Amino acid sequence: MIPPSLMQKLINGKRFRGKVNSGRVNSFADQLRYKFDNFMSKGTIALIGGLALVCLAFILVTAFLVNLVGIAPEGSDRLSVPEAIWGVLMRTLDSGTVGGDTGWFFRLTMLFVTFGGIFVVSTLIGLLSSGIDAKLEDLRKGRSRVIETDHIVILGWSLQIFTLISELALANSNRSDTCIVILSEGDKVQAETALQDTLGKLPRIRLVYRTGSPSNIADLGIVSIQTARSIIVLNPANEHSDAQVVKTLLAITNIPRSLPYHIVAQVQTSKTLDVIKLIGHHEVEPLMTNDLISRIVVQTCRQSGLSIVYMDLLNFSGDEIYFKAEPMLQGKTYGDALLSYNNSTVIGIRRSDSAIQLNPPSSTRLQVDEQLIFISEDDDTIHLSSYSESWIDHQIIQQAERKPAEAEHTLILGWNDRVYHIIQQLDQYVAHGSTVTVVAGFPAAEVDLSAEALQRQMAQYQQGEPTDRQVLENLHLSKYDHIIVLCNPDLEPEQSDAQTLMTLLHLRDIANRDDHNYQIVTEMLDVRNQTLAQVARPDDFVISEQIISLMMAQVSEQKSINALLMDLFNPEGSEIYLKPVQDYVKSDRPINFYTVVEAARQRGESAIGYRRKADANNMARSYGVVLNPPKDQLVEFKPQDVIILLADS
Repeated sequence: MIPPSLMQKLINGKRFRGKVNSGRVNSFADQLRYKFDNFMSKGTIALIGGLALVCLAFILVTAFLVNLVGIAPEGSDRLSVPEAIWGVLMRTLDSGTVGGDTGWFFRLTMLFVTFGGIFVVSTLIGLLSSGIDAKLEDLRKGRSRVIETDHIVILGWSLQIFTLISELALANSNRSDTCIVILSEGDKVQAETALQDTLGKLPRIRLVYRTGSPSNIADLGIVSIQTARSIIVLNPANEHSDAQVVKTLLAITNIPRSLPYHIVAQVQTSKTLDVIKLIGHHEVEPLMTNDLISRIVVQTCRQSGLSIVYMDLLNFSGDEIYFKAEPMLQGKTYGDALLSYNNSTVIGIRRSDSAIQLNPPSSTRLQVDEQLIFISEDDDTIHLSSYSESWIDHQIIQQAERKPAEAEHTLILGWNDRVYHIIQQLDQYVAHGSTVTVVAGFPAAEVDLSAEALQRQMAQYQQGEPTDRQVLENLHLSKYDHIIVLCNPDLEPEQSDAQTLMTLLHLRDIANRDDHNYQIVTEMLDVRNQTLAQVARPDDFVISEQIISLMMAQVSEQKSINALLMDLFNPEGSEIYLKPVQDYVKSDRPINFYTVVEAARQRGESAIGYRRKADANNMARSYGVVLNPPKDQLVEFKPQDVIILLADS
């Protein structure tokens, strides 16, 4: 008896041999069908071409048969070959032509031709229709190649894109035509609708959107990345956002071009900077998002109105930062340069090795190949002015004594990834004995602030919901000097900003009730909620996404700006301060700004503007902030006004 296992093998072998034996040599019809299938799969253009050849063959064969057989209308002579071809062609294209034929043999022949024409024409119309639909669908997907040069490319999509494009439009308003190309993985129609609804019609700006992956070399070729003037890489701000940015930078730098790339990349963590240096060398200008926002939040929470100064300085609607060599001032001191321009403000020196020095000592001499750093309306408005010592009123200059720093108490409401960095940054500014308290919804057991290596302040955590009025009341807000309200990035921007506004309104109401003026800085996400924030108070909010957008726009237009911004927001060195006007000059009569600049120069500082307290709530007057005022115009200060300066402290 055959074992079951052997029987199964025999059956399987039989089946296998049956399959092999059932094979046959492919016939000519099979090969023809295979070639036909391949031809049909080549697309609309190939089908139309094939159909045209079939149609031509049908017309020629039929015409020669008509000529050969002698088929002709009743009472007519044999048709020549050209006449037969023309007659068949007309009946192929227009079925109504057969209505005028005479003679039944000729009619039946032409009826056959007409039926063939109906088949051919209807097939052609169907192919053209499907081809046009396919092309429109391809265009809707945004996959066609962009043929541009000297354009700006934005890779990725985020809330920052609206402010970014608006600022780029302002920066390029003096150009007759500027193209901004956006490449992201979103739907083309939805993206273009969002851009149109938010930005409207931008004069002299063409927006082109394409769908694709910013880290795919083939997709980068669609937007002509190798001919772009500048490239901006947005960060999706998710768990692996920096890794995605690194992939995108690798893809860009693997596309060769004759000139170095000018890339602005948004980065979340400092660990990524070393990798970017290996990839881009001097082609990539990274912007440390979390670090910059943390520094700005810390600086603005300690000085009312500083956020407005930053916004005014970073956007393109007013005065901007420029670099310019001034051969006439070589060998002169930085103090001399401060008083050498009437309509521009000198704020520092760019060394020959590209190093930035803001507000250097007044005795620093300007060397060959060095540039001055200006705040000016435009680069063509920077002109040397005649200067006379008599323009300065030395009698009203006064040097107030510096008050010793006092301990400060800061309250942080809410939680995001920047909390620890904000606490560390704050520790570099406050005096010894200061405190910082964080209030958020996490249980206290999950948060440990004692591990922070703080030198000047003590940090503590307290559980509570910042939007709860009772929680805020129990905090005894009158004991705090500064309050920081952080956004929640885990929520949708609208929901996060709504919670932030609720907290802000409660804080202002408590402050008005208790008649206590603590300084508040509120971090928001969406620039479109700025108007709602102004209901509470115009100068107590920082729109983090907007500020980062402004910085990226500035660096994309001037590569050297990035090093300056890093220096400006660094706790070490000179920063922007708003100090009482009475610390510098008497406010009993009108004075020109030359006198203010000289008063600041004597203290080793650079005056760049002033803020009128009377206009602090007036949006039409930039909330009282005036940067780069004409130095020869008289200004009447009030005791509560402040001078805006670059200073060490």
